[in-house]
Amino acid sequence: QVQLVESGGGLVQAGDSLRLSCAASGRTSSLYLIAWFRQAPGNERDFVAGISSGGSLSYADSVKGRSTISRDSAKNTVYLQMNSLKPDDTAVYYCALAPRFWTTQFMGDRRNYDYWGQGTQVTVSS
Repeated sequence: QVQLVESGGGLVQAGDSLRLSCAASGRTSSLYLIAWFRQAPGNERDFVAGISSGGSLSYADSVKGRSTISRDSAKNTVYLQMNSLKPDDTAVYYCALAPRFWTTQFMGDRRNYDYWGQGTQVTVSS
């Protein structure tokens, strides 16, 4: 079983930066995908950014150039650095792990992820 715990959300102003953290615990395979998704009220849960066990990265167009996903393997933690935040970035951000997939082609589909964190709220005021 895998547990994912997100942190780092909060209320910020447009143009500010935030770094979200996802701490993973439990047993998982050596090949996997781990990603950030977000869900605003009334919307579907959308892919934001992901990193594979091999280090391949992928970003949604909406955050590309403003966000960076990274991993600290020693701490079993994945980070999402978000800069130049906009009100449209307001959502609950979820960390997710896909233990059955490990290539970027599968990264954007939330159905491929078996484990999810509880989410952390990000609110960007204008």
